[in-house]
Amino acid sequence: MGNRLKHFLLTIILGVIFIFSPLPCKAEDIVDGNNKFAFDLYSNLTQGKEDKNAFFSPFSIVSAMGMTYEGAKGKTKEEMQKVFHFLVDDKARREGFLKLISEINKKDKKYELHTANALWVDKSYKILEDYLKTVEKYYYGKATNVGFIDPSEREQTVFLINSWVMGNTKGKIKDIIKPQAVSHDTRLILTNAIYFKGKWKLQFDKKLTKDEDFKVSTEKKLKVPMMRMAMKGFNDYPEFNYAETDELQAIELPYEGEELSMLILLPKGNLEGIEKTLTYERIEEIKRSLSLRPVDLYLPKFKFETEYSLKPVFADMGMPTAFSNDADFSGMDGTKKLKIDKVIHKAFVEVNEEGTEAAAATAVIMVTKSAVEEVKKPVIFRADHPFIFIIQHNKTSAILFFGRVHEPKK
Repeated sequence: MGNRLKHFLLTIILGVIFIFSPLPCKAEDIVDGNNKFAFDLYSNLTQGKEDKNAFFSPFSIVSAMGMTYEGAKGKTKEEMQKVFHFLVDDKARREGFLKLISEINKKDKKYELHTANALWVDKSYKILEDYLKTVEKYYYGKATNVGFIDPSEREQTVFLINSWVMGNTKGKIKDIIKPQAVSHDTRLILTNAIYFKGKWKLQFDKKLTKDEDFKVSTEKKLKVPMMRMAMKGFNDYPEFNYAETDELQAIELPYEGEELSMLILLPKGNLEGIEKTLTYERIEEIKRSLSLRPVDLYLPKFKFETEYSLKPVFADMGMPTAFSNDADFSGMDGTKKLKIDKVIHKAFVEVNEEGTEAAAATAVIMVTKSAVEEVKKPVIFRADHPFIFIIQHNKTSAILFFGRVHEPKK
């Protein structure tokens, strides 16, 4: 009887632990939503703009909009959840962001990678304490009181926010907020900045870089500095994770420390052909098929900046309410006075023989409503025509930066 009683009590205890223990939260849940959004946004930004470079940080945008989402209610919240693939469960979502941001900002790395969040609140406007505590605890976003309403203070506020962004992107993202972007109706600006600088695990030999043709289109060619990866010895090519399909070649170039890498998708035909079928699931399938192969690698040096006004983009993607007078951000201030006025995103990338430097920043401005077969022979990977590239955090699989090179010199 004693043993049966002990077994019965143990069963009850285990049952209580199972029922009342919180569900395990994984940063992977946030990553999954981040990556799905990355492909949704890429498709939207590049559609009908085949002659443009593209580059953005889905993580930066999702972080800024995540802080904004914490104050959304009702239809506003439902639409944002669908566009950004946010977890519905508040605890899981918040802890997922906390773990992912902590992982990105960890110390003692062989590369530079950090992200930062901040809130800029008009000193005369009351934001709920619970909202501020949530954003600070889970997003490391501290609030600073500034002056938006008073025209004499507005210029200094814009300078302060732009200085914060520059400081957190090593000066690569400048003037994300233009003076005309804020007004006497502005009450709150939410910002995210992300910066990355890493050296290739295997660096290109500068002596092998020379000007070669880059086929922008069937009608247009231009000379660009084309890098080539040096052989280790006679007929001894370096090995990279490589995959090939009927439509494209894929290669993964690791950075020092191997915690981050660049995945390059090089079409065998035109870029639009693979863009039509480019999805998160498709990329995951390609990544699973990667295997080490000797590669004769050619990659152009490139450097460019981008800037996007994302308000019409997000409205088109399915969240118009947040920008309208029907917006409900009462989780921020206890009223329905706020709506999103602008979402601004700027990004920078440079790829050369040593490695990659990339940065991005996002600002959400809120106003009060007023209106293959294995062979020993090396494969040739010659990126001499438009291609897609993704910079990913390998431990979490988070896509930090996403871009398209149409013209390396543009």
